[in-house]
Amino acid sequence: MKRVVTFGEVMLRLAPEGYYRFLQADSFGATFGGGEANVAVSLANYGIDAAFVTKLPSHEIGQMAVNSLRKYGVDTSRIVRGGDRVGIYYLEKGASQRPSKVIYDRAHSAVSEATAADFNWDEIFEGADWFHFTGITPALGDNVAEICLEAVKSAKKHGLKVSCDLNYRKKLWTREKAGKVMAELMPYVDVCIANEEDAADVFGIKAANTDVTKGEVNHEGYKDVAKQLKERFGFEYVAITLRGSISANDNDWAAMLYDGENYCFSKQYRMHIVDRVGGGDSFGGGLIYAMLNGYSSQETIEFAVAASCLKHSVEGDYNMMSVSEVKNLAGGDSSGRVQR
Repeated sequence: MKRVVTFGEVMLRLAPEGYYRFLQADSFGATFGGGEANVAVSLANYGIDAAFVTKLPSHEIGQMAVNSLRKYGVDTSRIVRGGDRVGIYYLEKGASQRPSKVIYDRAHSAVSEATAADFNWDEIFEGADWFHFTGITPALGDNVAEICLEAVKSAKKHGLKVSCDLNYRKKLWTREKAGKVMAELMPYVDVCIANEEDAADVFGIKAANTDVTKGEVNHEGYKDVAKQLKERFGFEYVAITLRGSISANDNDWAAMLYDGENYCFSKQYRMHIVDRVGGGDSFGGGLIYAMLNGYSSQETIEFAVAASCLKHSVEGDYNMMSVSEVKNLAGGDSSGRVQR
């Protein structure tokens, strides 16, 4: 069985019921999520041996986070226990023309105060095939960026494939700092994942004739973005998700995979969204699964986009879809008819 290791922060997610605004809410639902944790859950649901690495407090809230991963078969044995806080994010789900809103309360979380001595990457990567992280993790602090650099260096030493979702978060760091730190990590990355804005925000590479706020996506522009990313950093693959935002509830969803020779575009889905948080992570999980299983570039991008499309129908950060469900959609069954 293929083994994938992911590294990042898992947070407590607090959200009002349904589409209530923060100011209306009398209570909040409590679940867990975070970029790399979401990828690990997707892969575990697909039958991959997926391990998530982080640092969490040893108190009950930290244990709740661990249990939320164990519930879906994620290997939590490499999670370091210590520190005082579990990071929190508050989510207000958008509707119609009102966008979703996220408020972070993650300063001084356990993993943001971790040190390089907390993680023995030689032991962590024993028997592993793949390592995944996102641009959110090094944004947590210079110390965590250094841990990420040690991790990718060790991963390459052990012969692992390395993937990174750029995932720029303006509430965590500036474009200038992101560009500097991520540029140091990219030479160790084989598969780069970005959305319609990340390449521009982190590396200043923009798609021509594209306006995501108007739902306009130009395929030729993204071909150029992928080519520039590959030429600058030497990636084996560049995957770019293409989201056309019609409203908070309705998006067009597709993606492109560039393998150095071919630009493979997926079919496009018109999605009515239940929960979009974790949509990009489910794309990453689908991409990794398909690549580990030897799918062609076109099959890979179709599987990843279908996986992510289905995630948008699932409440919470974690993607609760099976391989067969993803394959059914990728194969053309998008009717949503009752399965009896």
